[in-house]
Amino acid sequence: MAQSFSAMVKEELLHQPEQARHCGIAETAAMVSMSGQLSEKEGKKQLVIRTESNSTARKYFTLLKKTFNISSIMSAGHLTNRKKNRVYALTVEDSVCVDQLLQTCRLSEQEGELQLADELVIQMDCCKRAFVRGAFLASGSVSDPVKTYHFEIVCADEKKADLLCGILSHFEIGARIVSRKQHSVVYIKDSSQVMDVLGLMGATDSMMQMQNVQILKSIRNQANRSVNCDTANIRKALRAAERQIEDIRLLQETGAFDDLPENLREIAQLRVTFPEATLADLGEMLDEPVGKSGVNHRLKKIAQIADKLKDGSEGSAAVRDH
Repeated sequence: MAQSFSAMVKEELLHQPEQARHCGIAETAAMVSMSGQLSEKEGKKQLVIRTESNSTARKYFTLLKKTFNISSIMSAGHLTNRKKNRVYALTVEDSVCVDQLLQTCRLSEQEGELQLADELVIQMDCCKRAFVRGAFLASGSVSDPVKTYHFEIVCADEKKADLLCGILSHFEIGARIVSRKQHSVVYIKDSSQVMDVLGLMGATDSMMQMQNVQILKSIRNQANRSVNCDTANIRKALRAAERQIEDIRLLQETGAFDDLPENLREIAQLRVTFPEATLADLGEMLDEPVGKSGVNHRLKKIAQIADKLKDGSEGSAAVRDH
């Protein structure tokens, strides 16, 4: 089964070069805030972090070990309401380590949710980028750009969503929030802004791939517009030629054709003989070639004479008037 674009982006982010400790703290803060939960076992505090990706679970394990020197226990299972999806859980069982982690990440439990108590860990731009990356790895997705442009991060509450929107706004990326199934979803639909956020997180290869898709789409759309425009122009020219031939036939049927000046008879005969020729082509076929405007002027005169005949004027009189 082919890997989704969203999975490709996450895979790229999971293999980012080793970062400074302060950025590791910011990324961990986002990760724990988005997918971590405090619990108690035998009266001791525990932290459980869940993800549906084995690769992401390994990333979390490494991040905790390298950034905080905290060991976690990794296990796998299924959520009862989503039996098809395997869930990986990292558990930090040492309550002292849990407190150390929460304090360093500036996280506190509020109404059952782990929230950023202050923005100390995301003061620097590099840490803000790491925080967005951690949040996306924990609960984000991005659509295949071939189909549509859509980036989102699902947050447990509006407070977390507001924090993310504020960080993205700092980088001039306009994200919006929508409620979905008791969650607050931060989303971006503008293609250039989606590319900006991919670059912001460090997914430069995915950003370039999306840019290539956008270029191909633009070329294809431009080609389609050009074909549609050409088709419309051809249809318009053919309808005009049909009307011109109808006028000429009227002149022939009423005997007014023979009374036309030589230059009008010549262009009329060419129009009937070559109904699909352009005005420029007709002009080149004349004994004394004229330009497109000259041909158009002559055909308009023929149309005016035909209109006179339709209004009831005598054939020779209608010709003399012109």
